[in-house]
Amino acid sequence: MAATDRPGTAHYLAGLNLSGRTVVVVGGGSVAQRRLPNLLAAGARVVVVALDPTPAVESNPQVEVVRRAYAEGDLDGAWYVIACTDDPAVNAAVVDEATRLRIFCVRADDARLGSAVTPASGRVGELAVGVLAAGDHRRSARVRDRLMAVVDDTIGAVPLPVQPHAAGVALVGGGPGDADLITVRGRTLLARADVVVADRLAPAELLASLGPDVEVIDAAKVPYGRAMRQEAINSVLVDRAKAGKFVVRLKGGDPYVYGRGFEELQACVAAGVPVTVVPGVTSAISAPALAGIPVTHRGVTHEVVIVSGHVRPDHPDSLTDWSALAQLRGTIVLMMGVERLDAFAAALLDGGRDPRTPVAMIENASLPTQRTLRADLATAVAVAATGGLKPPAIVVIGPVAGFTEGVVATG
Repeated sequence: MAATDRPGTAHYLAGLNLSGRTVVVVGGGSVAQRRLPNLLAAGARVVVVALDPTPAVESNPQVEVVRRAYAEGDLDGAWYVIACTDDPAVNAAVVDEATRLRIFCVRADDARLGSAVTPASGRVGELAVGVLAAGDHRRSARVRDRLMAVVDDTIGAVPLPVQPHAAGVALVGGGPGDADLITVRGRTLLARADVVVADRLAPAELLASLGPDVEVIDAAKVPYGRAMRQEAINSVLVDRAKAGKFVVRLKGGDPYVYGRGFEELQACVAAGVPVTVVPGVTSAISAPALAGIPVTHRGVTHEVVIVSGHVRPDHPDSLTDWSALAQLRGTIVLMMGVERLDAFAAALLDGGRDPRTPVAMIENASLPTQRTLRADLATAVAVAATGGLKPPAIVVIGPVAGFTEGVVATG
């Protein structure tokens, strides 16, 4: 029997410095989706090798995704490896290669057969807590939750409850991206979930804190890419709740701000499923604020219009009067508008909006990769193209978009 095969092996706890170092994740399902946030937060260069990665994994711009089956040699140069496919034989082969190369490897399907174990972890500020229970993930998660409740209580925060919740659905707004910006109530309900149906823009770090017995369903809606149909999402929410599960539908931002939350509520109500709505911090307001831009300011603007960029101004499904928007003097916040920015800018200019109107484009608001591109309405499209602006991004149009570091731009 190999050393890694011994049940009950005592593990040595250590903190790994993975900054700038390669971590190979073999498998691209829900386990990989949970592990990626902590790896990326540690600064690792993550390579995922998977035949069919989930949309959330595949579309993560910080991850190198290799879409094929695992092959000998994929671990070359790695410092750490996670084997998390749904094929035990593949996971065993990954562990074997890692062992020969003397690379520590986690085997997700059977922790006892790997050379490393992922602890159930939690973090409060710079304080990290990790718990190992000889490969018993459920036990380590339970202990972690109780320890985190003590830690949170000690520093004055609200402890996370661990008691079960009645069956039903909670539509939870996760905020703009940073896991710390979810509401206390949202975090509380997430800690009680049996099933989590998560959007691509939901805070990924929150998934890493879930217990191993929590079912995570990827409902990512990648722009112009793979997506789970809304009808399928509705069915999953209803079916799991009717099976006696407490389901959290975790969304980015707020469920009712272009999140289709009300459609999901209607589906639950029609099926007789109890549903709770937990508002979230919407990126329409928070992204500009995080970039130092108030969407309103006394003496500058008295109105804010939040507009969807899902369809072009000339599309028959468009419900927006762009000529009327062009006549407003206040703030326009454009969501989901990166791919069609040229059409929206042209519509506003054609409607009479001053080409010198300031524009700020905030990408990945609240995340370490947040950045802001500034232009005016006449040059915004060129600046976005040159700067490589990519979704998710919020576009702010109006006088307040010219504010920098608390200073009002005067033109």
